[in-house]
Amino acid sequence: MIFGEFPLEGAEGLVLAHSVQLPPGRLPKGHRLSGSDLSRLSEAGIRTIIACRLEDGDLGEDEAAGRLAAGISLDHLRMSEPATGRVNFYATCNGLFVASRELVDRFNRVDPAITFACLADHSDVREGDLVATVKIIPLGVSGASVASALSILAEGRAIELKPYRPRNVALIATQLPSLKTSVMDKTARILEQRLAASGSRLVGEWRVAHRADAVAGAIEDALRLQPADPPLVVVFGASAMCDPVDVIPESIRMAGGTVDQVGLPVDPGNLLVLGHVGEIPVIGAPGCARSPKENGFDWVLNRILAGENPDALELTGLGVGGLLMEIPSRPLPREVATSADTPLRVGIIILAAGKASRMGEGGRHKLLAEFEGVPLVRRMAERALDAGSGPVVLVAGFRASEISACLEGLPVDIEENRDYASGMASSIRTGLAAASLQDVEGVMILLADMPGVTRADLEELVKAFRKSGGRSIVRAVADGKRGNPVILPRATFPALMRLEGDIGARHIIETSGLPIIDVEIGAAAKLDVDTPEAVLAAGGVLKG
Repeated sequence: MIFGEFPLEGAEGLVLAHSVQLPPGRLPKGHRLSGSDLSRLSEAGIRTIIACRLEDGDLGEDEAAGRLAAGISLDHLRMSEPATGRVNFYATCNGLFVASRELVDRFNRVDPAITFACLADHSDVREGDLVATVKIIPLGVSGASVASALSILAEGRAIELKPYRPRNVALIATQLPSLKTSVMDKTARILEQRLAASGSRLVGEWRVAHRADAVAGAIEDALRLQPADPPLVVVFGASAMCDPVDVIPESIRMAGGTVDQVGLPVDPGNLLVLGHVGEIPVIGAPGCARSPKENGFDWVLNRILAGENPDALELTGLGVGGLLMEIPSRPLPREVATSADTPLRVGIIILAAGKASRMGEGGRHKLLAEFEGVPLVRRMAERALDAGSGPVVLVAGFRASEISACLEGLPVDIEENRDYASGMASSIRTGLAAASLQDVEGVMILLADMPGVTRADLEELVKAFRKSGGRSIVRAVADGKRGNPVILPRATFPALMRLEGDIGARHIIETSGLPIIDVEIGAAAKLDVDTPEAVLAAGGVLKG
């Protein structure tokens, strides 16, 4: 491949390295130039272009990415169409993502033009998660390099997704006077939440004295249940394990089992015990597993739920990367509800910071226009509150004091975006950072200038989000065409906080890999009042 500046003469077939803006339209980066393109460039007074010439044996970026992606097994994975030299891979089920560092490293050392990035080995993933991406760095690459990289992929599985399989789980909890019943109840709830991703369930709970013989008897009772799905026994001790012959490891031996490992080089999670009675795994959970935060118990449990049988060699090799404490940037699992009947909380961010520039220089503010005697911004806030899905945050910016005054008496959190002139992205970030939204499972992005959106519309969107378990993006549509508002699940929050410029969440919606549920709400999904004429046509009265 030859990269450089080329004269227009003889440039047909070259690939543009940078986009070129022309009066009748734009030629994007990566576009292969045709004869008509050259005529348009010449008419615009352009005499040279920065481009690349593919030589014999070279492949364009999309063709190369597509060929390499085809070398990855798609069991429980799906891939995107090649675009801008990239192919993404997404999980099609909940499971354990497994990667071969040796194969991935060798792949990435074939040619700097060819890259493959993926999640860490043994990552816990959910359906729709992005797990890996192939990216061609330049606009073309040697076909020989692609062939070499493919030969490495053919040697084994560079990545795979092991689906979680349901198990019937027996919980055994030991009792001491110092341990409150409420703590034991919460422990069972949190364990059920950990099991939900695999479809596993608790089939029984035994609360016994903190003695090895009592625990051994409970293990034997649990194994007599003989459920259809493979069983698993989890033991929570009222007192932490502190020796290889302490209550939990000794109870496994007394029940006729084998202790595989006592202690784990993962913190929190050091005090874990793993053993087997016959083919049935028995996990002695560390005390930190009473919390929903990630710990060594999750690492061992997820391996077992994915069909793996971790041994002492593997478990003692978890130390590098095993320090999980005091890392504020690490996303941690949370207790999302106190019971299965508690609905998911959906916060609402009302975007009301824009300059209303289409209202005319020095014109009246569209959000202060009155509909049925109520300022539009207050009308939208009231409808958001009436939907009752969770906290409501309004982001103000341009003429913030007047906007805020319209909301007097309403239980709405007002966040001021002083950088509102930079565009919508800063307002989304400002709203999402509000303290009241830190424990929600999803956020609805609601534009403040959409008078046709009703409380019932908002309720339908929230209902669809909750029905999906909080794992889908929910979008309002008008006659099947995308519109607003939209609900985004917690999994998208990090991407939302990285948005820049005058853009919304559309790119995140289209590239997240999450399922998208469209909810038809009619013309209201497309009606925003950006001009004085639009306000009047929608039934508003200009004020302020």
